[in-house]
Parts: sequence; structure tokens; C-alpha cells
Amino acid sequence: MSTVQFELFTSAFCGPCHHARAVVTEAARLIPGATVVEHDVAHETDLAESLDIRSTPTVLIRDADGLEAFRAGAIPSVAHVLVAADRVLQV
Repeated sequence: MSTVQFELFTSAFCGPCHHARAVVTEAARLIPGATVVEHDVAHETDLAESLDIRSTPTVLIRDADGLEAFRAGAIPSVAHVLVAADRVLQV
């Protein structure tokens, strides 16, 4: 069974990050087996730089192999995230 992982890059004083977190949490709740991993860019600077994270919030969706399949450098809608996750799950 394919799985999907939501990866959320945030920073402590980022107001939009709270909204992105809510979107990702809701999307993960609707997809059986989905996981959410959150990274604070202030504490994981090397990881953020290696993935070319330039702003917060940034949402990544990874497939079962850990490959990036979707990226949003803002607050996506739940519907947008679900459509992207569905594409990952269809592969």
C-alpha cells in the first residue's frame, strides 16, 4: 500500500505557519496511513538549505520512497493538498 508523508517547514514567529499546519493536519487525517513531519528552520538550518527551503511555511509531499512529489511555498488549501496527495497515491 502506498503512503504519503507531509513535510512542513515552519518558523516560530510565522503566523501563516499555523494555518499551513492546520491544512496539513486535516489532510493527513483524511488519508489513512499519512504522516506529518514538521521542521523548524531555525533548528534545522542545514536540512532547510539542502532542500532549498526559502520561505516559511513550505509544504512538501513525499511518496512512499521519500521522493518529493509536491511543494507549496505558501498556505495551500486542504483540497489542493488532497489532490496532490492523491496523485502520489495513484503512482
